[in-house]
Amino acid sequence: MHTVPAITILLSCHAAAFSPSANRNIASNNRLTTFLPAISDETFEPPNTLEFGISEPACTEAASRMKRVQIPVPSYISNDETAGISYIHWPASTTGKKSNTPPLLLVHGFDSSCLEYRRLGPQLSSLGMDVYAVDLLGWGYTQLNDISSFSAQAKVDALRNFWKEVGNDRPVVVGGASLGGAAAIEFATTSDACVGAILLDAQGFVDGIGPMAMLPRPIAKLGVEVLKSVPLRNSANQMSYYNPKEFATEDALKVGRMHCLREGWNDALVSFMQSGGFSPSEKVSQINVPSLVLWGRQDGILDGTEFANKFIETLPDGRLEWIEECGHVPHLEQPEVTAKVILEFLQSDKFEGVVKNEEGVSGYVLGAAGLVGAAALAEISTLLLN
Repeated sequence: MHTVPAITILLSCHAAAFSPSANRNIASNNRLTTFLPAISDETFEPPNTLEFGISEPACTEAASRMKRVQIPVPSYISNDETAGISYIHWPASTTGKKSNTPPLLLVHGFDSSCLEYRRLGPQLSSLGMDVYAVDLLGWGYTQLNDISSFSAQAKVDALRNFWKEVGNDRPVVVGGASLGGAAAIEFATTSDACVGAILLDAQGFVDGIGPMAMLPRPIAKLGVEVLKSVPLRNSANQMSYYNPKEFATEDALKVGRMHCLREGWNDALVSFMQSGGFSPSEKVSQINVPSLVLWGRQDGILDGTEFANKFIETLPDGRLEWIEECGHVPHLEQPEVTAKVILEFLQSDKFEGVVKNEEGVSGYVLGAAGLVGAAALAEISTLLLN
């Protein structure tokens, strides 16, 4: 089986920016977590792009939208069973035609942040889609202090809980880019709310992080220091684009690096590395929802000829779309084209009956053979909208 060197995966995800349980319930020591409403983290300050000398308007706008909420998590993640998860929400535009599609939950790549979707999010929103870009626990601008585990399992548990709390566990289509694809695969196979999956140049057939998982902690910490260095980030930046002259800019380097300068980032990344990373390959065939595989035709990091086609061979219900003149990050290099392909996918007959907006009802069409009384339907509608 072809393998990709771990450092290549790390580099690829830095520019844009496991083996969790398949149990659909989120449990801690065999005890189900009790969910309380998500609480806004009033102490959170979004990243100051001006402070880092970032001039890209899309980044400044996205950062201004960023929020963080305290969500419930199992006790193995934190002693007080809460963790702060940061995210950006682009509501569906009200100026154009409603897309009548499920909301999107987008997951960034390895050690990146939700700012990775700063260009795609607004495009999707303008086409009438409701978009949430979320930071995986330990990366981006999530809580780093008083967290016991930043493992792959912890990341997926927090992701599911985030949608349960912030998204009210509505039917959702999950999307993941590069290593974020591994988290999206896990979400798609373990969340009852998931009705579709979008995989953007995703890591689905490369398990773990290789020898780095076995490094002694002092050596691992030294390695982590290298991972946030400007030379390595710049190399990753250059590798990720078909047109690096236009896209691998100083701004792009700063956007992908500024979260690494937060206190606690080093320990969080070491925790993830020593957890062994993601192992998604055996779960791709278990994604029993319609899936869109998007791949940059000129991806020089994860060869689409091998990996994109392997997704289509493995997925029960997969569709492949190539993004031309594009490297490893279609959401950054070709956001308009990528948004239109996603809209076409979500408006296909595969999602008929998943969302109904005509009478203000979002969610599955509930009831057996339509035998739901008007009063019951009204009550269900109220619950789904709250």
